[in-house]
Amino acid sequence: MTDETTLKILDAAMMHVPFDGWSETTFRAAAADAGVDPVVARALLPRGAVDLALAYHRRGDDLMAERLGQTDMSAMKFRDKVATAVRLRLEVVEDREVVRRGTTLFALPMHAADGARAIWGTADRIWTELGDTSDDINWYTKRATLSGVYSSTVLYWLGDDSLDGQATWDFLDRRIGDVMKIEEVKAQVRDNAVLSKVFAGPAWLLSKVKAPGAMSRSDLPGRWTTPGQSPR
Repeated sequence: MTDETTLKILDAAMMHVPFDGWSETTFRAAAADAGVDPVVARALLPRGAVDLALAYHRRGDDLMAERLGQTDMSAMKFRDKVATAVRLRLEVVEDREVVRRGTTLFALPMHAADGARAIWGTADRIWTELGDTSDDINWYTKRATLSGVYSSTVLYWLGDDSLDGQATWDFLDRRIGDVMKIEEVKAQVRDNAVLSKVFAGPAWLLSKVKAPGAMSRSDLPGRWTTPGQSPR
């Protein structure tokens, strides 16, 4: 949840980002327009425009989750639920140029890790909102594949000038279709007796990987369990 003062600065920044990007110029102008003391603004957003851009991304995730909760998906297949969530995430964007400027910012080597974490956070938020309860290697593979789908769809969407963005939604459907093919291959491997024996070792190893939990250290991506030991 983003605090109200940060949201005020963020709202004020929207008129500056299309012209000056997510820059120090934008950050200072937004703080001034919002009537926020520069010292307070810097305390809330130590890295200035970078943290402001990340706050913008998180707000988009919040808006997506809100709309997702208002959407009746009871009759949808799961792949359609995922596609709907990604589509809603893009539809909450009011100015495509703001996202384009953010893509440029996080393409820079020094900010690439922040951009990757933001995309991973969106994928995690989507799976969480859809009720994902996986606690093994699937927790990672679901988010990794969706991160790839989401990031490629955003790049396509930025250059899409088709009517109502239909080309983007078709592109999204194809990308999710590709992911479903991977899942089909995994199922075939599990059902094939010979292949199951071949991959028994790697499968056992992967079964020991656990998703992050509330009690896990925040700087570790997962947990390793040993026989007789509870995940933590």
